[in-house]
Amino acid sequence: MSLAKPLPDYIPETAFGDWFLQTRTWDVHVLEVALRDLARLDPAPRTNYPAVVDVGCGWGGSLRKLNERFRPERLVGFDISPKMVEASVREAAGLRTASGAAVQVIRANCAALPLPDASVDLLFCHQTFHHLVDQPAAIAEFFRVLKPGGTLLLAESTRRYIHSWIIRLLFRHPMDVQKTAPEYLALVRAAGFVVPDAQVSYPFLWWSRGDLGLMERVLRIPPPKGREETLINLVATRP
Repeated sequence: MSLAKPLPDYIPETAFGDWFLQTRTWDVHVLEVALRDLARLDPAPRTNYPAVVDVGCGWGGSLRKLNERFRPERLVGFDISPKMVEASVREAAGLRTASGAAVQVIRANCAALPLPDASVDLLFCHQTFHHLVDQPAAIAEFFRVLKPGGTLLLAESTRRYIHSWIIRLLFRHPMDVQKTAPEYLALVRAAGFVVPDAQVSYPFLWWSRGDLGLMERVLRIPPPKGREETLINLVATRP
């Protein structure tokens, strides 16, 4: 008989985290910056994708942006938090895809997406992976639902950032599953994705630093060259 404690489905966010994820700072300095960087990394961007999925759509701020950028025929957002699903449904109300379809928002665990095999053209995972309790199952699920030639856009915070004192104080995460940038890259590649080095970036944005960038912006002290990365963005392809 196994005595292992079952993994929780998810760890609820703090009240501060819920508020912050709905701010203009999040929208402009986190989400929009990541989308621009991922677009820069994509070697073969398309103007239209039949099926786009946003895993961990949160409060829904990304849905309109994805709809405008990728002009999908079908757009589905997933989140495991009931209150975030409700909020995303409100955000998606009135949005129509390139085919005229309504945007769907569904409550689901990223490790068990209610989607057929090879049914998605582009999967967007922004600042979601470090919330996932079973990361290996989730990345395997991303691989399963993407079509051959499908694209994974991943923007993620690393262990260095999630374990920092300010994040520990203000947010909640499954701390024992956090990974370094090389470990996240290795996880994605081990799942079967193709990720050339040219399609990976390591932004060192002000909000991901322990001092919130004050050393560089105020004291003009540049960041150390041998630092441990706080963020990783990558564009991966299912072969």
